Amino acid sequence: MGRIVQKFGGSSVQDAESIKRVARRIARTRGEGHDVIIVISAMGDTTDELMDLALKVSPSPKSRELDMLLTTGERQSAALLAMALSDLGIDAVSYTGSQAGIITTPTHGNARIIDITPGRVVKSLDEGSVVIVAGFQGVAQTSKDVTTLGRGASDTTAVALAAALGADYCEIYSDVDGVYTADPRIVKSARHISQIGYEDMMEMAASGAKILHLRCVEYARREGVPVHVRSSFTDKPGTWVRSQDEITKDGAMEEAIITGVAHDRTEAKITIVNVPDRVGEAARIFRAIAEADINIDMIVQNISRLSDAATDISFTLPMDSGAKAIAALDAIKDEVGYEEVLYDDQIGKVSVVGVGMRSHPGVSATFFDALARADVNLQMISTSEIRISVIVGADDVDDAVRAAHSAFGLDAADEATVYAGTGR
Repeated sequence: MGRIVQKFGGSSVQDAESIKRVARRIARTRGEGHDVIIVISAMGDTTDELMDLALKVSPSPKSRELDMLLTTGERQSAALLAMALSDLGIDAVSYTGSQAGIITTPTHGNARIIDITPGRVVKSLDEGSVVIVAGFQGVAQTSKDVTTLGRGASDTTAVALAAALGADYCEIYSDVDGVYTADPRIVKSARHISQIGYEDMMEMAASGAKILHLRCVEYARREGVPVHVRSSFTDKPGTWVRSQDEITKDGAMEEAIITGVAHDRTEAKITIVNVPDRVGEAARIFRAIAEADINIDMIVQNISRLSDAATDISFTLPMDSGAKAIAALDAIKDEVGYEEVLYDDQIGKVSVVGVGMRSHPGVSATFFDALARADVNLQMISTSEIRISVIVGADDVDDAVRAAHSAFGLDAADEATVYAGTGR
């Protein structure tokens, strides 16, 4: 038959009974004659608990040792799943990321896959075994240290393996029945999407939708890997993520101008006050941020409220990079000559996404009007060809998501179901 990669998230394997249920699902797929490769996440909130433990032991743990610790969660669930499959009469073997041949850059905590040499995986498949690979991890090509790929990157592991092994497609199992027009934990009337293009899915993921990891979608688009997002708790059909051309060819083009509404609570905002209005100062500031290995998102520059000869520069960044960014800016304060740095982590980003907005005017007006009616104040605005994002206060995120979702007619008659997961 075919070759399928299946990835199961932490909520799908949160306890012993869940692992047994997942094993039975895998057994059904194997019974259909497919070669099956499994990528597994840590059980439940194990990764968060390990991180909490590390911070109790050391307020600033070394990144190398943190990777050594955090990768144990996936190894634990991989071994347990292999045991459960064995009890069902199915030969299964578990591998760490390095044993599976996942070669990465040396950056601890956020390494990138640069190659996969899946010799051991292929050998085990040829011997008739189900192969279970610990997600989220690999081995650095240069240092040979264990590395992690960033939170949520088991999705990326799965798609990368699917591409390297020539799999027919990659199934991503989580605690919801596929991709929805908004997070069903916030919008109970969120509508299920049967098919979505790579481009829309990338914007949704980049804007905070946690159903798929951004790098997973980027990898899938580049390698042409179809991704099937499903729930491990039901047999519902889920959502197919593939090229827009294939969706159009199937006659399954979504009619909505907006595909969905995404939100992100993990960003913070930094404002650099009273920056001298001279050529090159912005470049100097953002060079310092880049050298600190910090990714920034939205940027706004305005005439300073303190002086006509100066500007205020605001930008958003991951909340966990806040301290590092402030330190980098403090180091160049005398060189730049700015007044002060303001930090705000009580914000959230809300985005509307859809390829349909390319040919439909008035999307911005509808979005902003909906937020105004919900009494939501806008702090920053950013746009791309198929996305509009705004920064709002943390307390306004849920109201903003619901208002935008209704304004674009995305509400469904039925209530969406979330089967598990803490959202942590």
